[in-house]
Amino acid sequence: MIWSIVMEPGGKWSGRISRGKLLRFTAIDAGANVSLLLYHAHDLTERYNMPDTLKAQYTSHLSTGNTLMSDNGRVMASIVSDDLGWHDTISSYTSRAMTNAKYGSTNYQELRNDWHRSGQENFAVELIRNGLGVRDLMPNVNLFSKVICDENGSMHHVAEHCYAGASVTLRTEMDVLLVLSNTPNPLDARSAYPSVPVKMEVLQAEPVDDQDVCVNHRSENRRAFENTWSFYGLI
Repeated sequence: MIWSIVMEPGGKWSGRISRGKLLRFTAIDAGANVSLLLYHAHDLTERYNMPDTLKAQYTSHLSTGNTLMSDNGRVMASIVSDDLGWHDTISSYTSRAMTNAKYGSTNYQELRNDWHRSGQENFAVELIRNGLGVRDLMPNVNLFSKVICDENGSMHHVAEHCYAGASVTLRTEMDVLLVLSNTPNPLDARSAYPSVPVKMEVLQAEPVDDQDVCVNHRSENRRAFENTWSFYGLI
């Protein structure tokens, strides 16, 4: 293991991570949700593209074998192992108004680090720290959450999806800026602000070979990997 951190409830984190690393996320307790954004570390205009990721892989959620593709048709990260089989891509992140309405109004001046943070605010702070801003917010991935649609098109959060100790591991295929927010899924029906720490560990990955499960998940995946390999082969 190269590095690790435990993100407390409401916590946020951002950092640049080079390609060829494993990012292992583990829910310390049941009911976790970690919202995630990805940007190319050396060209912040390139970032995770939710529509291309989903349509290229014929899915609305992510699990082992799936990749997170950029808006340049390259693979930013791949999911190489997953205990849960479903990670949400469609329900977005919480706002201040949403957080106040669901959990009650709080502020830092009164409660210090126990105040109820929102995903939007956490993302905004970390983006500004990295030379970006609120205009660079985009659709995110919610690790550990399962959101389904019923026959009428309404979305529902599955409360019992994430159990204590569940983990998911991503492999970086590019040098990335990773931005995280340990805040509730917007569709989580719990009336109390969820309090679930999540551990993130960074490890060295094995080289990707031609038999890799993510490369071969779909033909579109292979093309995106080839675009990524060509990019790094020419720099």
